[in-house]
Amino acid sequence: MRQPLTVRYRERLAGVLSCYDRMIVTGTLPGACYAKGMTGFLSARQIRIFDYPRFAEPLRDRVRERAAALASAAGITIEHITKNHIRKEDVVARVLVVRGDRPGLVHIISAMEACDTYKPWHDKHTHRTFLRPDTGKCLHYYFYFIDAELGLIYLRVPTWCPFRLQFYCNGHSWLARQLTAAGVGFTLADNAFLRIDDWERAQALADSLSPDHLHRILDHYAQQCCPVLDVFAQSYHWSFMQVEYATDLVFRTPAILKPLYEQLSRQAILTVKAEHVATFLGHKITAQLAQEIGSQFTTGSRAPASSIVSVSPRSRFTTNSASSCVSRPPPTTSPLSSTTARWNIAKARQLAPWPPSERPSTASRTCVRSC
Repeated sequence: MRQPLTVRYRERLAGVLSCYDRMIVTGTLPGACYAKGMTGFLSARQIRIFDYPRFAEPLRDRVRERAAALASAAGITIEHITKNHIRKEDVVARVLVVRGDRPGLVHIISAMEACDTYKPWHDKHTHRTFLRPDTGKCLHYYFYFIDAELGLIYLRVPTWCPFRLQFYCNGHSWLARQLTAAGVGFTLADNAFLRIDDWERAQALADSLSPDHLHRILDHYAQQCCPVLDVFAQSYHWSFMQVEYATDLVFRTPAILKPLYEQLSRQAILTVKAEHVATFLGHKITAQLAQEIGSQFTTGSRAPASSIVSVSPRSRFTTNSASSCVSRPPPTTSPLSSTTARWNIAKARQLAPWPPSERPSTASRTCVRSC
């Protein structure tokens, strides 16, 4: 029977760490997040169904006014982005270079993006008037904060009902702050731990991420940035949309990692095809697209080691196993479809403990690195 890498390379590993990485959480108002629920909400308050836009407009103004107030209090200007090729992460990174990483509001970005909404409808056959699900575009605000515990986060807030929120945080950023508070030394490159003085202590801290505590943080930012809860008289329901759970193997020297990395990279490219990646990301492969996608593995004669190139629709990444002591192939996660059960935080709070090995996720990866 084949041994896992952690056993096979036990003597050559400096440490092993399993930790949450990228996490995206969606927030919905239980009584308003579906058309029938919103129809009942309006009817119970004697609001005509065709007056739904008039009901939603004051709430839109509330969100805009709150964004302006938060920006004014923090001494920042809301930046509106109109071009799709501009990455919001890059914009915030430039702000952080000047601002620093002290806790507080970092930046607010606004953008016109697609949103869920409802359309008033009258059925001539049943003579019933109700709301139907619809899609449209509205102004969205991205509130970027440095949270004292989670590090860099953002909350995406639409300005139109039913106000479906999106929250982002990174488990490695949270763990870095936990290690600092516990007095455990470490070296961090981006979100990769190259060195930790006490690996066992770090793993224990990583396993202590509490759904209850995360829920309280989410509620705090929802109240701060989306001032509509009093209208609906309910709190947000939070569900994980995307999760990455990483197991990092930190080798003692790059020389140990090099041959292993080349084997893993080659096997990954030859095994996982471009169509598999597209399916995982929720894209359907059409007959025309099938002729344009593929995978390619090349060994460069001028490079000191083999270069791995993976080609998939609209994406490409190139890595070189000898050019860096840190190896982390770009991970992918996929949003859960409507037919896939979500791991909701309310349910997770009832389960104790929250073992990492049993924690459901939409994606998982093993990263191999050397320091």
